[in-house]
Amino acid sequence: MTEAQDEAGVFRALADPTRRQILEDLRGGELAAGEIAARFAISAPSISRHLGVLKRAGLVTERREGNRILYALAQDRLATSIGRFLSAVCPEQIVLRHTTWRPGARREGS
Repeated sequence: MTEAQDEAGVFRALADPTRRQILEDLRGGELAAGEIAARFAISAPSISRHLGVLKRAGLVTERREGNRILYALAQDRLATSIGRFLSAVCPEQIVLRHTTWRPGARREGS
């Protein structure tokens, strides 16, 4: 698989709002598959498919603990993919991201 194909998988995974919500939910730390499924009004098998897409894209990791599967956000993978895309498409955004988008950063004029 080429790097471009690999990153295309990341963006395909991010295209779905349910998967983006799963990533946001994992921001707080590891969650069991059942805990993730309980947050949505769709079936557990559907959530399982979404988790599979996220795992194949490298956006989440999983580990077994007894009979539970725990999922965690693969933050570096997400940041690297998005950062590489921004660097290629609009390199001036790198400077803006470091100065304006940082949580708690003061914007000019504020």
